[in-house]
Amino acid sequence: MFKANSPADVLKHLAIMGAIVALLIIGFFYVYLPSSTNHGESISVPKIAGMQLADAEELLDEQRLRYFVNDSSYNPNVKPFTILTQDPAPGAKVKEGRKIYISVNMKNPPMIKMPKLIDGSVKNAELILKSYDLRRGKITYVPDLQQNAVLKQLVNGREVKPGEMVPKGSLVDLHVGDGLGNTEFEVPNVVGMPVDEASVLLVGQGLQIGNIIYVQGSEEADGTVLKQRPFAEVNAKIRVGELVDLWVAGQEPVQGIE
Repeated sequence: MFKANSPADVLKHLAIMGAIVALLIIGFFYVYLPSSTNHGESISVPKIAGMQLADAEELLDEQRLRYFVNDSSYNPNVKPFTILTQDPAPGAKVKEGRKIYISVNMKNPPMIKMPKLIDGSVKNAELILKSYDLRRGKITYVPDLQQNAVLKQLVNGREVKPGEMVPKGSLVDLHVGDGLGNTEFEVPNVVGMPVDEASVLLVGQGLQIGNIIYVQGSEEADGTVLKQRPFAEVNAKIRVGELVDLWVAGQEPVQGIE
């Protein structure tokens, strides 16, 4: 029969087993695990914003990093597939295999709804276009009584109605009223009339009073219209909103003194 181990032997064996377990734990956490995960080592994130996606991908592979496109937008002034933003920022310290989140400039612009510019002013149209990421193109003034009002909105020479889909960043050409209109009629003759009556007549026919030049030494009574421009010649035509200059007999009145 074998002699049973004494309590001292049992304790000795337990101590040996405890030491072995402790060595295994220390070896795993402080030797094996750091060497297999590069513990304590970090990689500096390179600057990839502004690079082409293919070039950035190659660079990140060399740095043992990855990327993920989490956003995209369109800028007509930037080459397609250019990286616009990145996160983390350049120079940040990360672990191997870390994902770099990027936004990329699209090749084709997204389609957006054309806003309503008609009947508004040119300045208002420019503000609206900017808010929609559209660009103001050529302005063409056409005869119309609505001065500086947008009458038509066109993309690539085609009139586009509000709500139609157009590419983001498109150039929008505008047809704008010149405030004159296209209705022509004979030039009214106001020569020989008092300037006050002549002014009422001209304004009543949709014309504007231009320069009033006073001429001294005339035989006509003061305040009489001596000459006008345009002249009231045979078949002479004028459009609504145009200016008429007047030459008046007498001395120019001083403002505030009758």
